[in-house]
Amino acid sequence: MSNADKRKVQNRSTKNDPVLTALPLACSDERAAVEFMEKQRWGDLPACPCCGSVAVYQMKDIQTNERQANFRWRCKDCKQQYTVRKGTVFEDSRIPLRHWCYAFWRAATSKKGVAALEIKRQTGLCYKSSLFMLQRIRFAMNNSMPGKLSGPIEADETYVGGKPRNPLRTKAEREAHFAKKPAVLAILERGGRVRTGVVADVTAKTLKDALRENVDPTSSTLYTDEWFGYRKVGKEFAGGHHMTKHGAREYARGDVHSNTVEGFFSIFKRGLNGIYHAVSKEHLHRYLCEFEFRYNHRHMDDGDRTHAVIKASEGKRLTYEESKASEEAYGTEA
Repeated sequence: MSNADKRKVQNRSTKNDPVLTALPLACSDERAAVEFMEKQRWGDLPACPCCGSVAVYQMKDIQTNERQANFRWRCKDCKQQYTVRKGTVFEDSRIPLRHWCYAFWRAATSKKGVAALEIKRQTGLCYKSSLFMLQRIRFAMNNSMPGKLSGPIEADETYVGGKPRNPLRTKAEREAHFAKKPAVLAILERGGRVRTGVVADVTAKTLKDALRENVDPTSSTLYTDEWFGYRKVGKEFAGGHHMTKHGAREYARGDVHSNTVEGFFSIFKRGLNGIYHAVSKEHLHRYLCEFEFRYNHRHMDDGDRTHAVIKASEGKRLTYEESKASEEAYGTEA
């Protein structure tokens, strides 16, 4: 297929997608943004976020019969007034909803992420508001596909951080260098979901606890490299534990490989290096949630993925104080 044909297919799919068709207007007009968010959250059946009742109505001006400027709803059962922000990650936010629409759109559809400075340039918000808005969206992306993984499972670990300035000639120098960098573990279900997390270390106990928590060993087969930390827990898998020896330059032996999870890491690190440039240890877990969400919803169109992240924001809150508390807890654990 030529590039021109690909563009035609892309344009055709965009025109047929109601979410992508409505987004440009929603990102520029506040009333359209409110109606867009209401449509994505409630569909054709608005409900009260306080009691769940569908006996609700829009509050309108008596004289003009138009919606009030604050776009409030009222529940006939619990008598509460609310807006579409209620019970979401953007509750109590003073940022206009049109900017939230743009941030949700870019965070859901940019393969390697979107920088807060890009949001700042496009919306006119200050950098701190843009950054905290993206952190709330990443919080909404957390645990988007719960449940234990099964089937062919690949597991791998990596360290996040810059390269050493000088060559590491001794074992002590290498250990000291990697001790300063946070370790990330990824457990991937071939053809399915991925589960990620920041771990304190890559010892056998840590890897065993993570695999037991996220994988059903009775219906799974484990594929890893030769790292010793997987050998003991690998015996618990019904399909066995198969390894490749990267130290001997063996990266695949038929179906025995961990190339899929390493491909996920390559996208993650390209995002960190090319888009975000540097990520603090305190917020690394939120960036992992972002890349995990996009990978788990990779088979969706951009419009469906944007709808999914807006729906995932329901029932979740992240205040500035809570984000700082999570940073302190992470620093203590690490």
